Amino acid sequence: MEMLTIGAFARACRLTPKALRLYDELDLLRPARVDPDTGYRYYAADQLEQARLVAWLRRLGMPLAGIRHVRSLDSGAAAAEIRAYWARVEAETAVRRDLAAFLVDHLTEEPGRDTTMTTLELRYRAHSDRGLVRPANQDTAYAGRRLLAVADGFGPAGATASGAAVEALRFLDTRETPAGGILNLLEDAVRDAARAVRDAADGAEEAGTTLTAMVWTGSRLALVHIGDSRAYLLRDGELFRVTHDHTVVQSMLDEGRLTPEEAASHPQRTLLLKALTGTESTTAVPDLRLHDARPGDRYLLCSDGLPSVVDDDTIGELLGTAPTPDEAVDALIAAANGAGGPDNISCVVADVVESAG
Repeated sequence: MEMLTIGAFARACRLTPKALRLYDELDLLRPARVDPDTGYRYYAADQLEQARLVAWLRRLGMPLAGIRHVRSLDSGAAAAEIRAYWARVEAETAVRRDLAAFLVDHLTEEPGRDTTMTTLELRYRAHSDRGLVRPANQDTAYAGRRLLAVADGFGPAGATASGAAVEALRFLDTRETPAGGILNLLEDAVRDAARAVRDAADGAEEAGTTLTAMVWTGSRLALVHIGDSRAYLLRDGELFRVTHDHTVVQSMLDEGRLTPEEAASHPQRTLLLKALTGTESTTAVPDLRLHDARPGDRYLLCSDGLPSVVDDDTIGELLGTAPTPDEAVDALIAAANGAGGPDNISCVVADVVESAG
């Protein structure tokens, strides 16, 4: 078997000897032989492909623990794992991209430019329904002049947890905040909500809540989202899903491990990756972003009791045909109950309209 010194091997695989020594210590790439007297490392020629893979994955930004896992897999499974890793990177990058776009827009906005802050307002309705199967309602829905929120509680103190999370945001309904500062304010408010949930759950990790909320700034809606409640936007007759579910099944969909058809019947489709729970160690970082509003926009916030039994096409049709937020909420809840109502159903619908004043 042809053996290469660490220097020759480093030149061949385009890694430095220092990197090779590190990868040896981390059990990422062991040398084929170590001289017992000098401690000098020798590598086999057939290890070059493994070394190049490690180098490529490092350039991709994969953590060392992830590289170690990929190295332990066969080619097909390794390819799937790399695809899954990159899907996670793209999902995380999308959130930062939206924030960067807002910051560019905010910093380049011309002073004195009309931002329609006094010409637009919300018309809204919120309602929460127990559904037809659950013995109690653990959802909380709220709509006000500036705040829209849905929280879906779970566990023995779920109702208390969802109520506490929304209550922690209620001050935003009476506080006028410019778009430039609203994300920081929302981030602080979610930390307060997390503390309120921990108090309500009394330290029980199995109890907690999702939280999806939007705050109106006069020209934009700021979103905070954690869990699998959802926000949708109906604009010009087309429905857009604003949020991304923080669930095991959604992550498997993103990574190409499940088809939409398989996801719909997956036994872990309600298993959350992120939520506000009863223990501090499990509180996850929420998604935060800003959305420009236009007259005629219609927003929907809902717990998963709606989309779990009513598909997006039907949701879009019901939102598009209901003349008012009141009628839209009633129609959506009726559709969920008409499909069996297996879960609590909470809906908040808000229209962006020109102010009469």
